[in-house]
Amino acid sequence: MFDLTDKIALVTGAGSGIGESIARLFARRGAFVYVADIDESNGERVASEIVAESNRAAYIPLDVTKHDQCTLAAETVRGEHGRLDILVNNAGIGHVGSIEVATSEDLDRLYLVNVRGMFDLTRAFMGGMIEQKCGVIVNMASVGGVAAVKERIAYCTTKFAVVGFTKCLALDHALDGIRANCICPGRVETPFVTARLAEYPDPAKAYAEMAATQAVGRMGKPQEIAAAALYLASDEAAFVTGSTLLIDGGFTVGK
Repeated sequence: MFDLTDKIALVTGAGSGIGESIARLFARRGAFVYVADIDESNGERVASEIVAESNRAAYIPLDVTKHDQCTLAAETVRGEHGRLDILVNNAGIGHVGSIEVATSEDLDRLYLVNVRGMFDLTRAFMGGMIEQKCGVIVNMASVGGVAAVKERIAYCTTKFAVVGFTKCLALDHALDGIRANCICPGRVETPFVTARLAEYPDPAKAYAEMAATQAVGRMGKPQEIAAAALYLASDEAAFVTGSTLLIDGGFTVGK
């Protein structure tokens, strides 16, 4: 089950955290994975480690806020493999603050990465997917894309947009053989979260408070989110499109 043999996939933000876990899992299930990341050092590290294990990866330098880099990424994939079967729009950034703290510049910065970058990269690959009459798109949203999260107004604004974009994409291209779904994780133990915890006076207390927001009393693991991406990318999910898959440890229960 969940076999991706001979599939061509591209994962953004694949140099660490959830994106790295997705890239590694896809390769283990038989896909050739383009590890796309703005961080050259981490991107090349992940790609080279996958190559050493399975010879099924390559690094693509990609800043999704740069339209020309999105276009070049699509041209590179088509030039080397002729097609893309699976696109995972995982790259994203966050911000903490209410509207009294968040500025329009903060919102613009998040929008460029979380929304427009996803839009531009998807659009760059869409023509090829329509032509081949198949394709899978998995977008990384958030619990903050389906429910309000305190002091995350700019972040939630962009993640609600990801959910809406995914639904529209799924509806517009269902008859083209293209599926689009999004994953909405709760708090996940990623290098980004670990770095933030280190900034607190009492990191252990901060971790416990963040973990307590999930009903199960812990944060998620990147591998748990990757498993959901694998399902959505696989043929077993052929009847799934336009969905919003919550993987939040009960964060949204009762909301």
